[in-house]
Amino acid sequence: MTQQIRPKRSARRGAMLAGALLTAGALVLTGCGASDDGGSAEGGEFDFTGKDVGAMEDYGVGDTFSATEPVEFGLFYRDHPNYPIDDNWLLFEELEANQNVTFDIVSAPLSEWDQRKSLVIGAGDAPDIVSVTYPGQEVSFVAGGAILPASDFVQYMPNYMDKVEKWGMEPDLNALRQEDGKYYLFPGFREEPRPEYSYAVRTDIWEELGLSLEPESFEEFAEQLRTVKEAYPDLYPMTDRWSANGPIEGTLGFVSPNFGTTGGWGFGQGLWWNGEEFEYAGASDGYRDMVEYYAMLVEEGLLDPEAITQDDDQALQKFASGQALAMGTNDQEIVRYRSTIEELGTDAEIGMIRVPAGPAGDNFQSGQRLVSGFMLSSDAAESENFLAMLQFLDWLYYSDEGLEFAKWGVEGVTYDKDGEDTWVLNENITAMGLNPDAPENLQADYGFSNGVFTLVHGSTVALDRSMLRPEALEFVESMSSKDVLELPPPAPLNEIEREQVSLYQSSLKDHVWQNTSAFILGQRSMDEWDDYVAELEGMNMPAYLDIVNAAQERYAESN
Repeated sequence: MTQQIRPKRSARRGAMLAGALLTAGALVLTGCGASDDGGSAEGGEFDFTGKDVGAMEDYGVGDTFSATEPVEFGLFYRDHPNYPIDDNWLLFEELEANQNVTFDIVSAPLSEWDQRKSLVIGAGDAPDIVSVTYPGQEVSFVAGGAILPASDFVQYMPNYMDKVEKWGMEPDLNALRQEDGKYYLFPGFREEPRPEYSYAVRTDIWEELGLSLEPESFEEFAEQLRTVKEAYPDLYPMTDRWSANGPIEGTLGFVSPNFGTTGGWGFGQGLWWNGEEFEYAGASDGYRDMVEYYAMLVEEGLLDPEAITQDDDQALQKFASGQALAMGTNDQEIVRYRSTIEELGTDAEIGMIRVPAGPAGDNFQSGQRLVSGFMLSSDAAESENFLAMLQFLDWLYYSDEGLEFAKWGVEGVTYDKDGEDTWVLNENITAMGLNPDAPENLQADYGFSNGVFTLVHGSTVALDRSMLRPEALEFVESMSSKDVLELPPPAPLNEIEREQVSLYQSSLKDHVWQNTSAFILGQRSMDEWDDYVAELEGMNMPAYLDIVNAAQERYAESN
């Protein structure tokens, strides 16, 4: 049962925008690209007659959006347990006071988010705005017509278009396009990709043994683990986490590009572009090399075999208590590791190492400039406030002002500025590891830095990195010399093809996950790799690849 929450109307009102705000009137945009029924086509125009209530007549890059009369938008909201939704949040109050916007919220918990999203959209009950959707997740909703093609409407979002042009985002956006040439997700943008994941190691041990925090290769990293094992034979040099749904998915995600493949959280549909065609990642030579590396770590006692199946809390307890001396992390989770170390009274220092180079090179995964975004329900286009909705979303998610507001809050209340690109959090507030002992939390108590309202925590380089601690900035800098892999070409499938490959994808991935675990744990010998590939071939892998590669060629010829 979905929870309905409507933020309270606040008595507090901030300063309204200077200048006259005129009612948009009956704005009608027509052109040669418009469809006969007043609908839209990419490059064409949309008829907003009767759908422009509350919209600003003149709205462009750098303008602060404020509806000309109060508007309310339906929002499907992901409720995060770290900051449960609160209708008294300052974020809601400020949006009502300054943007004239409130929300009719349907809420679903993080633990059920993707499942509930599918149910709500499938039933035709989705609110106007469907939040927190990662690239690729929108595809299953395209055929039914339940969501709008984003590419038909971004022309009315000037800040969006400005960043696409300035940052050269078109190649990234092309990866989202479906067979009709349109894309259906409004993605979050990053001006530059930002590395977040690597291994956390016991820096005190590494320094004691004279080991580098920037191992050049995975071979050198393995040698480091051997050195640690020799010095501390009763401990595991490394354990790991992120195995709730598959083996060490987070770690294989950041490791795999260096082996010339994709894995873990990045596995997706299991496809890898080799420069000429798509191959199935789980059957590739690069995937074999990666699995063989981890199997070697387990065989030599360098990796805790329970890492492949244990839950995150078990892994953290081992690492924080000193039973293991390295583990996968990201630039936020390492703060939690330190807190647990302190709670347990372990005498330890930890830090992140640079992800080493692998057999395929010193690589960073492609596609990292597009992150979680939002979809619009097809019913949104029938709203009398549709144009105002597009303008508001453009301001909140794509303007520098809106991004700063969603991430940091209200200047003079939650933060202050020290120069153009330096934000200083109020000393009474904590966020992302800043001011860790402060009594209030920017997310839980104020609603800011909330994944629903800030797609990438600020898409410009300065804003995106503005809450990073010095060690995280050092890690990002250390990773900046990696080669960002090229984006694969689009290969959108038609509805019949999607239905066909969906029958293949699940069983193939399940087999890959099962055997990834078996190979790493030594339950299956690497000598049986060819047999394993033959098993995938018997599960329609060739037919799957034929469909995808034919779709890629078809799209290339048509575009």
